[in-house]
Amino acid sequence: MFRMLLAMTAFAVSPAVDVLAAEPEAKEFKAGDKVLLYRLLKPAEVEAGKKYPLVVMLHGAGERGKDNSKQLVWFWNAKNPSPMTHPQVVAAKAFVLVPQCPDGKQWVDVPWGKGSYKSPEVSEPLKLTLDLVDLLVKELPIDADRVSVIGMSMGGFGAFDAAQRRPDLFAAVVPICGAGDPSKAKEIAHIPVWAFHGTDDSVVPVSGSRDMVKALKDAGASPKITEYPKAGHNSWSPAFAEKEFWDWVFAQKRTPKQ
Repeated sequence: MFRMLLAMTAFAVSPAVDVLAAEPEAKEFKAGDKVLLYRLLKPAEVEAGKKYPLVVMLHGAGERGKDNSKQLVWFWNAKNPSPMTHPQVVAAKAFVLVPQCPDGKQWVDVPWGKGSYKSPEVSEPLKLTLDLVDLLVKELPIDADRVSVIGMSMGGFGAFDAAQRRPDLFAAVVPICGAGDPSKAKEIAHIPVWAFHGTDDSVVPVSGSRDMVKALKDAGASPKITEYPKAGHNSWSPAFAEKEFWDWVFAQKRTPKQ
């Protein structure tokens, strides 16, 4: 249902950016008998004493597996502009984490077609991802106040859920054609949110994003939402092509919960 066809997104390329880092490293994170496969993009150059943003990217259901490669389909392409090779990501010297959810599992264990949901127990892949983020922040020159999560489709659910599980962790949340638990909106009202959705999405209803945005506003937050009229499920391509997308992500800093 979430199977995604590969399509490259067009970006305006800046001529003055740092050299592109090497292909994201293929790694695995172990916690007891549990294993999470992931790719980690590191800046080409890191200055001593400086810390850099971390962006967590959660893929959709079509990229699940055990090859530690398929999850990069929408995020990495060394020859064509894509989110991880975007000039602003390179210029920011951002670390980018792309974990792979195993076949048959989900970032959030809920039906996708119903939109909003009541939170179940945290899924194993998402818990491992959050534990890995904690480890990376400790071990790498990552600015703990600039950790953002971006998710598309199944990962859009994961982005909202990650923030709702760890409202102390993220500086920004970008759920693309996702959904969350509106009853927990108050828990993340202090975190900047920019949601994206196609109005004619037949896989994840646009109500999933609308319900969360309304709940956040009711909680006193000022979330952003961009809807693409008559667009279907692939709202990530226009979202990643938004001119202000990366400017907004990298401008956010973690704020304490009130």
